[in-house]
Amino acid sequence: MGATVRKTLLHVETTLIEGAREAPTPLKLIAAMAVVKNPWAGRGFVEDLKPEIHAVAPVLGELLTRMIIGTAGSGDAVEAYGKAAVVGLDGEIEHASALIHTLRFGNHYRTAVGAKSYLAFCNTRGPANAPIMIPLMDKNDEGRRSHYLTIQCAIPDAPAADEIVVALGASIGGRPHHRIGDRYQDLKELGHDVDNPAAV
Repeated sequence: MGATVRKTLLHVETTLIEGAREAPTPLKLIAAMAVVKNPWAGRGFVEDLKPEIHAVAPVLGELLTRMIIGTAGSGDAVEAYGKAAVVGLDGEIEHASALIHTLRFGNHYRTAVGAKSYLAFCNTRGPANAPIMIPLMDKNDEGRRSHYLTIQCAIPDAPAADEIVVALGASIGGRPHHRIGDRYQDLKELGHDVDNPAAV
């Protein structure tokens, strides 16, 4: 059973003014979303999710990555990235997690943008028009706070009870007037080793 995609959506948001001040460089946020049939819907409790993960996740990873790169212009242009899934009310949170928490999904995107850091994520359950929250962080530096961002959007007719919305997000640029520093300064001030931030 492959991916049954009902629709795809592309969300592009450009911030020109933030805090009543013009952005030195406009921030562009991109979300690529697919509304797919939940492959486990109506089957009761399914013990082994792997067959559907292997059949569906790679298709979605390739499709959504292509949409992001096509909009950003190149993988190099993407500075921060993330992923999300919202499962409809008849599904489990595990179903949302299954399609995005696999290298068969994320590696398409990670490779295309040349990333080193893990993909920030959000997996939730909700009805049609539920908030889709895609947390982002710098693709190469988890401590670069200027690129801690969240894309928020919604799809009026999705997810249906037997669907899952799967999404990838990207930023070109960081917050326009970021001024809270990076986590490395905090670690230094607290006397913690950057390589052992929890001091354990």
